[in-house]
Order: sequence, then C-alpha cells, then structure tokens
Amino acid sequence: MGGFFGTVSKAACAADLFYGTDYNSHLGTRRGGMATYDAQLGRFTRSIHNLESTYFRTKFEDELDKFTGNSGIGIISDTDAQPIIINSHLGRFAIVTVAKIQNIDELEAELLAQNMHFAELSSGKTNQTELIALLIIQGKSFVEGIENVYNRIKGSCSMLLLTEDGIIAARDKWGRTPIVIGRKDGAYAASSESSSFPNLDYEIDSYLGPGEIVRMRADGVEQLRKPNDRMQICSFLWVYYGFPTSCYEGRNVEEVRFLSGLKMGQTDASDVDCACGIPDSGVGMALGYAEGKGVPYHRAIAKYTPTWPRSFTPSRQELRNLVAKMKLIPNRAMLQGKRVLFCDDSIVRGTQLRDNVKVLFDCGAREVHIRIACPPLIYACPFIGFTASRSNLELITRRIIKELEGDENKNLEKYAATGSPEYEKLVDIIRQRFGLNSLKFNTLETLVESIGLPKCKLCTHCFDGTGCF
Repeated sequence: MGGFFGTVSKAACAADLFYGTDYNSHLGTRRGGMATYDAQLGRFTRSIHNLESTYFRTKFEDELDKFTGNSGIGIISDTDAQPIIINSHLGRFAIVTVAKIQNIDELEAELLAQNMHFAELSSGKTNQTELIALLIIQGKSFVEGIENVYNRIKGSCSMLLLTEDGIIAARDKWGRTPIVIGRKDGAYAASSESSSFPNLDYEIDSYLGPGEIVRMRADGVEQLRKPNDRMQICSFLWVYYGFPTSCYEGRNVEEVRFLSGLKMGQTDASDVDCACGIPDSGVGMALGYAEGKGVPYHRAIAKYTPTWPRSFTPSRQELRNLVAKMKLIPNRAMLQGKRVLFCDDSIVRGTQLRDNVKVLFDCGAREVHIRIACPPLIYACPFIGFTASRSNLELITRRIIKELEGDENKNLEKYAATGSPEYEKLVDIIRQRFGLNSLKFNTLETLVESIGLPKCKLCTHCFDGTGCF
C-alpha cells in the first residue's frame, strides 16, 4: 500500500508537505520521499529515504531547509523508491504513485522493445513508478499520457505529478484508492488520507472520482478529465487501512467501524462480560459492539505504539511473529476471570490471533470470543498492494481449504457464502485452531450497509472474488 500528499501554495510549502506526508505513515513503512519545485530558481529538489528501521519524520526533519518552493509532493510507500523526476517533451515533472501493476513484466518488455530504458531499480526489479512515468510521456499531453496508463495497466494506479505549472492529481480508473482535495486560504492539497488536513488548517474541498484528473494551483483547481461513471473503491479501506478520522466518498472510517460493530452486537447471542478492541483498527468496531450488545467496553489490551509497526509489514515470517507478539500488551487486571469478547479488523495469516489468544488465556481470561469486522478473506487482492496479494496460501482460509479439498482453488464460492456448510466448517476450524470459545465474522451485507455505498461501487474481491480490471 502507500499514501501520498501534495500541496501548492502562495507561500513556502515545505512544512505543510512534511507534516501532510507524515500523516500517511500508517499506509507504508518501507520508503519515504519528497520533492519540491522552486519556480524562482527553476529547480526540483528531491530526497528519498529507507524507513524500515525508523520513521518518516526522523529522516526528513534535518533536511527540510533544502526543500524550497511553493509546490511539492511526498509519499510513504511499501513499494518503490519515489518520487521519480523526469525530463520529457511534456516538460519536467516529479511523480509519486500508489499502484499495483499486475502486467508489469509485459509492459516492461514492450517498452524495452521500443528502445526505452529504466534507470531506477527497486529491490533489483523495475520501479513501477518509473514505468508509469514512461507510459505517461507516450502521450501528447499529460491527460493523454495518464489515460494511456489507465488503458494499459492491469491493477490500479493513483498518482500525483509535480509539474512546473502546479500539481496534477489523477485517481485510479476504477477509484480503488482515494484522492481527497483540501483547501485553505492561499493553498490547495491532495492526499490519500483526509486526516492529513485538520491540523494543517485544510478543509475537505472534494473527493476525486474514478479516473478523474485535476490540476491544482495555489488559487484553484481545474478539472482536466471528468470522472468515470463506474467505481470500485476498496472496501478494506474502511475495515483496516484507513485512519479513524479519515473520510472516503464522504463516509468516515470510524463511523463505519462503529456502525458495523453496533449491528453485530445487536444480533449476537453470545454471553460475555465485556467487549474489547484489538488496537488500533478493532477499537471502533468494539465500541459499537459494546453499545449494540449492552455490555461495557474494557481496555484489556493496549498497543505499544512507539516502536512496533503493523504485524504483516516485515517480509520474513519470523519477524512478523515477533512483531505480532511484542506490540500488544495484555492487562491481566482487566482479564482475570472474565468472559472477554474481542473485536478485530480481519484475519489474514492468523499470526497475531494465534499469539494473542494464548496470552489472553495465560493472563486469566475465562473465555475468549472473537468478532471480525469483515467476512473471511478468501481471495488474494490483484488490485492494490494489500498484504495477501503475493500468494493465496498466505491466507489462513486458503491453507485450510487446501487441507479440506486438496486444492486451495476448489469450491471457493461455497466457502465465501455466509451460512453455507463449507463456510461454517471453515470458521469452526479457525476457531478450534486458535482455541477460541467462539468466532464470528461480519457478513458482507452488514459491511456494505455500514459503509453506506451501493455494493456496485465497492470492490469486495477479497471476500467474494468479484471485481474488474
């Protein structure tokens, strides 16, 4: 995944760019980068840092003075080193992307056959942001070039282009990842997360539509391409990725999580003493569940935030296991002798769930019940850089299906259908495997209802296998 921020101002932009980009830190942990353009000097300034051993702020604070100018873009990413700076027939520009390109090998071979070259490698592979830039410069204009990206890639791509005449923001053709436009006196900004705006005094101005392209200048926003009619925004943004105060398509993340928990609590027949949230993304659901169920909310587990990132981020399984264990600290005083129900966003590999449940019982919990905000993850994501996109067998559900069927791809639609015998068996095996007293997943219908958008405007591929390239 990843998140970006860009701003164009009548004054120096470095401070807004720095803090606005930092507010996307929950979306990526591998690399961070910023670029500014100084119109008076006619100069781009760029810096990229590895974030795997530290945080964005610590890498960029000491060099802020070198980022001169009134316009800039920044990104925090789990993929490529970026921004990339290009000099082309369209002019000079810097580019950042939140993208996942399924057919990158095919496009790379085609561009090389046209005598184009790739200067930026990312972990020994073609940097997909540079590939996107090369597709853009095949157009006669920025709009034509970006439409070339939309038409050629399989997957998704949202981007910001820092040009010599403002910032061009372009949202993915299907709108799978969001771009929110903010404004304040003398400045405009574009961000993956609207939570970047309040403390920098921006107000939400608009949400870009799928495929929409705009140019931001300090005094206004110009639409360069109208949005497409069809949209498939990732529903998992509300479940997991999104920061609680962020809004997409006018729907607040925390509100959606609270409502999904409320609906589940109102219909759940479990007999428990309290509800708790697995920090951070399970807390909103747990607060809603507690209200809907009529039980108290207790903080029986706390996240140690200064040093531990999300458990799926490390590339090696042993490190993921360590992070899952170390970042969450149980509170024995709140667990002893209680029948405790925990809400969490999802179960991917099961790393965190396995370790947490053992610790909870070791700390004296009499019963441990788990409620999950979304349906079981059955399908790897081909559209955005979600953790489960590398291999189906990284999903605990697919490993169990392989055990049951001898083939991880067999009868998937039956296992994805809430209430089917296959679904019930899958859920019960997960429950038994982790020693839970009960385990329930929210239904897809409840999730869609909580988000408040029509099902046809949401991508729910990881739950039911639907979705379009």
